[in-house]
Parts: sequence; structure tokens; C-alpha cells
Amino acid sequence: MGWSTSQLADLAGTTLRTIRHYHDVGLLAEPERRANGYKSYGVPHLVRVMRIKRLTDLGLSLTQIADLGDGDEHPGEALRELDAELAATIERLQRIRAELAVILRQEAPTDLPADVAAMISEANLSPQDRSFTVVLAQLLSPETLTRYAETLKGYSKDPAVVEFDTLPEDADEQTRQSLAERMRAMPYMAEMRAAFPDAAGLYSDAPRGVEHAKRTVIKVMVELYNKAQLDVLVRMSG
Repeated sequence: MGWSTSQLADLAGTTLRTIRHYHDVGLLAEPERRANGYKSYGVPHLVRVMRIKRLTDLGLSLTQIADLGDGDEHPGEALRELDAELAATIERLQRIRAELAVILRQEAPTDLPADVAAMISEANLSPQDRSFTVVLAQLLSPETLTRYAETLKGYSKDPAVVEFDTLPEDADEQTRQSLAERMRAMPYMAEMRAAFPDAAGLYSDAPRGVEHAKRTVIKVMVELYNKAQLDVLVRMSG
């Protein structure tokens, strides 16, 4: 005499609901029924359920198992694909753990790549400058972003920087020109010019293209800095 659905589920270490789901999705053939109308499962059903359960435990989806068919052939190709996916996942998780270690060790912020955040941790950027750097991290190639962050190591709260951060929008012409000259003479600016002799070079290898990077930077700067500050930045580059 065969097993009932509940007995099959118990033997396979699963649930009635799971057995019924296997039927619904076509993974498990319907058994014969007894005279009283109840299902009667045999050894092939138990073996099939155990195979499905084992493959799902390994990580195959029910769709992948369905693609294998009802045979008992060794699913080598599917398992090799799964192994490759798991290897990629493990590599990604290891990278995440390494980054988390840096963030936790240095109490680094989470809005920038860990290595970049570490480089600028001593820069003492203003909220506006920091927001600008976060946006750049989305626009620049990793290599260019690293070069940019390296120049920020020498950035400090120079009196001219402090004045720029608090510059009112109605600052007069003389104040703007004087501030632009003093900021242009800062060592940080010399490092920036050395790293990027051509201002456009900052975006030359931008993943989404030079024009997209330029448009985004202009939009961000207009939002972050007032008109007087923008004027000072223009004078600095002139």
C-alpha cells in the first residue's frame, strides 16, 4: 500500500504545502488514487521529492529543476553554473566585508567608497564640498576619483576656504576677486592643477560620457553654491 500525502511529506522531511506546490508547478507527477479517492504515493514519488529537495537545498530554483526534466541524469551543467554564480557571490561578499572592515575601523562615512572616504577623512570638507565629492563619485571613473581624492588630502581649512564657505551672495566685486586670488594660490589648488592640467581631464574617462558629467556637475554646483561663490570659482579658473 502506498503513502498518503502527509506520510510522503513526513518521510521527505517537508510539508504538505510543499508537496502540493510541487504538483501545482509540474515538478511532481500526480499519483494513482485509492478506491476511496485518496492519493497513493510510491517510492518513485519519494525519490523525486528527495531529489527536488536536495537540489533546492543546494541552491537551484524550481524553474531550473523543472528544466532538468524528470530523468535521473546527473545535473552537471546546472550545478557548474550554480557553482560559478556562488563563486561570484562569495567574491562580492568578500569585497563587501573588506569595505565594511575599513568603514568600521575608521568610522568612515557610508556615502563614499571606503578608500576614497579614508583619503578625505582629514580634509574637513564643508557640507557643500562633501556633497559635491559624493556626486563626483557617481560620475568619475574609479581611477580618476582616486586621483581627485588624493589631491584632497592636502585640503585644509585655510582662512580663504573658511571665507568661501561663508561668503554671502551679495559679496562685492573686490571681495570676490581677492578671495579668488587667495584660493588660487593655495597649495591644494596647485596639486589639483598638477593632477588635472586641463579641467576637462577630470571627466575624460567618465563612464557615462564627458557631456553628461559636465551637465551634472554644473547643475550640482548651482544648487550647492550661491552666486557669489560660483563667481569666485569662475575667477579662480580664469
